[in-house]
Amino acid sequence: MHAHAPRVDRPADLDTVRDSYDQVADNYVHLLQSTGMGDIRRYPWLRAAVDVFAEAVGGSGPVLDVGCGPGTVTAYLAERGLDVSGVDLSPRMVENARRLHPRCRFTVSSATDLDLADGSLGGVLGWWSLFNLPRAVLPQVLDLFVCALKPGGHFLTGTHVAAEDKDVVRTEAYGTAGIRWTTHRWRPEAYVALIERAGLRPVAELRLPGDGQTGPGVVVMAQKPEA
Repeated sequence: MHAHAPRVDRPADLDTVRDSYDQVADNYVHLLQSTGMGDIRRYPWLRAAVDVFAEAVGGSGPVLDVGCGPGTVTAYLAERGLDVSGVDLSPRMVENARRLHPRCRFTVSSATDLDLADGSLGGVLGWWSLFNLPRAVLPQVLDLFVCALKPGGHFLTGTHVAAEDKDVVRTEAYGTAGIRWTTHRWRPEAYVALIERAGLRPVAELRLPGDGQTGPGVVVMAQKPEA
């Protein structure tokens, strides 16, 4: 690790969020398999963004899928020849990922507790997985990603957005009640500005309207400047 590795605060609700995702994990996988929910193969614009990321990263170094859930996108990137591994806060999500994609590598960890060596990654993915991070913590995690990326490395992220920065507390998700997490919805401009402040150069931005099932979202691809 770098002597000046960014300090990342532990979210106050981390244990609650972990337990909630453990509770929804099996239902999430059932919905993924029965309806295709969350499968980028069914969403052309999302698939295109991940394809461009895969092409941009190429063989430049390992890729880390942070908040990988049941490993759908991790496996998709692996099929494209990337040296990719997944990490997720929820042990039950990781159990499902290992069962569904036994050839891929998955570990249990919070995005706020990653031990990443400087310049060790060709790409980082935060695919609808960073919205639970408190507003003061997300910039710290982005700083960590930037340090871990090689010069020229790429970051791809997608998240929920709103017309104004707004937090939504969820107590039900994916057919599971009794859970609790906060979805921090950013204005697209504010989200892109965070990525820029971390030291990345935005390459492209894709805005997605709500479709009745999910709210509006934004996908941002950014690159760490060459040294």
